[in-house]
Amino acid sequence: MSTQTTHPGAAPPFAVRPTGTADQAWVTEMVLGWGADFIITRGRKVRPQELPAFCAVAAGGERLGLATYEIAGADCELVTLDALQQWQGVGTALLEAVRGAAAAAGCRRLWLVTTNDNLDALRFYQRRGMHLVTVHHGLRETAARLKPQIPLTGCFGIPIVDEIELEMDLDPAPPARPPAAGGAAEEARR
Repeated sequence: MSTQTTHPGAAPPFAVRPTGTADQAWVTEMVLGWGADFIITRGRKVRPQELPAFCAVAAGGERLGLATYEIAGADCELVTLDALQQWQGVGTALLEAVRGAAAAAGCRRLWLVTTNDNLDALRFYQRRGMHLVTVHHGLRETAARLKPQIPLTGCFGIPIVDEIELEMDLDPAPPARPPAAGGAAEEARR
């Protein structure tokens, strides 16, 4: 699965493709950028470098972004999303690739968690059709026990306290109901 994408203002066009063995060292380096070789999601350790992933790659071979995900039953969790060049469609293209893979795997829900301070992520995901579904209060304490590198204060000086869960329904639209016998005109006369 590879898609070619060109966006206004983007320097080079880029493609989104699944990661392969040639990407493994880079994926690990990206994960280490989060402070360890794992991340914490809903109180559990996850090693994104061991998960399926998509990479955005410029025409010249430069890697522009990474999305890792985990499928469990009918759910797909977007575990990490990193766009190395903002405002050029990289994050959107990676999110769409994960959404496509999840739908192809029969998932009914795409979900993720982010921290309460990550206002840019909250804006990004909501603008792309995801909805806030749950605030997991106080999970920061659990996460900090598992990963002490998590700072007390995050983006914009906001204390990191909660995880916010967002989701997107992947169910296909319900089939249209056929009109009642006699059509709409008959329904209006009743």
